[in-house]
Amino acid sequence: MPTSPAPVRPLDVIGATELTTTAAGLLAEHGSATAPGLLAHLPSACAGLGEGVRHALRPVDTADGLFVLRGLDIDTAALGPTPGHWSAVGDAGALWDVVLLLVSTLTGTPIAWEGQQNGRFVHNILPSPGHESEQTGASSSTLLTPHTEDAFHPGRAHLLLLCCLRNHDKVATTAASIRRADLAEDDIEQLRRPVTPILPDDAYEEAQRFAGRPAPVPTLFDSPEGPTLRFDPAYTPLDGADDNWRRAYGRLADELARVSVAVNLEPGDVLVVDNDVVVHGRVPFKARYDGTDRWLKRASVRIPGRRTRPAAETGEHGYGQTALPAFAQR
Repeated sequence: MPTSPAPVRPLDVIGATELTTTAAGLLAEHGSATAPGLLAHLPSACAGLGEGVRHALRPVDTADGLFVLRGLDIDTAALGPTPGHWSAVGDAGALWDVVLLLVSTLTGTPIAWEGQQNGRFVHNILPSPGHESEQTGASSSTLLTPHTEDAFHPGRAHLLLLCCLRNHDKVATTAASIRRADLAEDDIEQLRRPVTPILPDDAYEEAQRFAGRPAPVPTLFDSPEGPTLRFDPAYTPLDGADDNWRRAYGRLADELARVSVAVNLEPGDVLVVDNDVVVHGRVPFKARYDGTDRWLKRASVRIPGRRTRPAAETGEHGYGQTALPAFAQR
């Protein structure tokens, strides 16, 4: 698998200073990265940021479907040890929560989920004891299967942002773009059919108990910018699909594996992924639970007015989960 071919957008010292200084000011004013008042002030705070930052965070513009924003300077020693569970993070790395919220606001509207990490707008992704083999961000020893983020839900993010705080072991994030894949037209036609549902993943225990009937959804669909996908094989019940569809789905998985790249994030890197174009995952690694393990911050962003999803998605129940915008959509 190729390593780190992702397009890099450098952020100069002026832009990095603007982001961190603005974030520090918001944090000092509101006292917490989770304060509702801070969320409400994100758009006005972003209005004061310069053109250099805005240009670096222009929309994804290559078939790779992603880019790495590089130039933020994180003092990993000052962070303290990597916590053993997201619920134990508290205010650790709070400045970088706010930086990531500012970056998210420059690209769209940050969203949170009622049923995940207590409704926080920035999630902490780190290995946790007892979760090593799950298909969630808390796992470590197993391959995190390439997937669309929150694929079970019609309100899923348009963009996924991962900010690296610590990655001593160079644990790679994997990514594969549907716009780099080469599929036969027959397979594309098969996968445009809504044959199977995508079920909620293990991070959404309440959604997994939802009593409503799961609705079949298409895997591939078209948008004005090109092909898009909705893909999560670990939570897709393939047994209920017909043979032709299953074979096409398998060939899609194989093709995504062929074009997959490994991105080794460094502290301060922010990986921006188009969640309609790219599936992402993570290679296995051995967690030590000694305070030095990989630690990422994650944010989800919706882009108001973006037309990349089938209209039929508006009728889905979303397994009872609600996506919460950080502020009134602009």
